Amino acid sequence: MGRNLQSGGRLRPVDLARAHGLSTQAVRNYEEAGILPPAGRTPHGYRTYTSVHAAALRAFLALLPGHGHRTAASIMREVNRGATDEAFRHIDESHAQLLDDRRTLHAVENALRDLEPATAREPGGTFIGPLADRLGIRPATLRKWERAGLVRPHRDPHTGYRVYDDAGVRDARLVHQLRRGGYLLEQITPLITQVHAAGGLEPLEGALTEWRRRLSDRARAMLSGAAELEAYLRERTPPPGTPL
Repeated sequence: MGRNLQSGGRLRPVDLARAHGLSTQAVRNYEEAGILPPAGRTPHGYRTYTSVHAAALRAFLALLPGHGHRTAASIMREVNRGATDEAFRHIDESHAQLLDDRRTLHAVENALRDLEPATAREPGGTFIGPLADRLGIRPATLRKWERAGLVRPHRDPHTGYRVYDDAGVRDARLVHQLRRGGYLLEQITPLITQVHAAGGLEPLEGALTEWRRRLSDRARAMLSGAAELEAYLRERTPPPGTPL
């Protein structure tokens, strides 16, 4: 690798920084963090970089949008210490997370599509027994969902009984649909949070469209990151038979 590090001429920190709109301090920070390989030094102690460092910086910045800072930095550190299998493991885990996110989105879309229209409720809200009967579950199941933060009934001020308003019934029906689809409570929690953030099921359609777009953007970013990482690996490693 020593020969490669000298190829392409010397580059100053400002040369790497300017090409990507970064500060020279950011380039130095990336080197200190192991994201870039160690720089050479002039007799006066100034850092010098090469085409290998430029390729490393391009790879890291391309990995960021698809994998996030922590994973992208871990990938680069593993590559720079020669542990490419570990780097590939980080990439595989990122792809697995993306696939899991796609499955989650698909589950939400299916649950919303299969959700039966709401039926009339009792004036002022629905108590736990009638709601459990309507869903075909036990009241204890609704209490379990409440402890998990998935449904949030309020208490009748006179009796202390749980009362489920329209939003509470909606959440219970959605949780029930997802549980029937085989999803665990901890997997359902972020979905219910998404419903609350969107302000209900109707505005959630726009949120789902945005969610789908972000997943597609991540997938494309992962492709771009993979291409730049492969270019960096080629820059680091001389082709077989190349004299050192």
